[in-house]
Amino acid sequence: MVQLNLSPEEQEALIEVLTDCISDLRMEIADTDKQDFREEIKVRKELLKKVVDALEQ
Repeated sequence: MVQLNLSPEEQEALIEVLTDCISDLRMEIADTDKQDFREEIKVRKELLKKVVDALEQ
């Protein structure tokens, strides 16, 4: 397991960037016609959500 030591400001900035990426992925999922690619994006979105959840603890 990787451990990061972030200041509160760094942590908040990272959460914000990841949240923006998750939002972008939601739009990409909606706009994607290829099922395989859509599934890859969904997996990535869930992974990023887990990272955000871990950072918020």
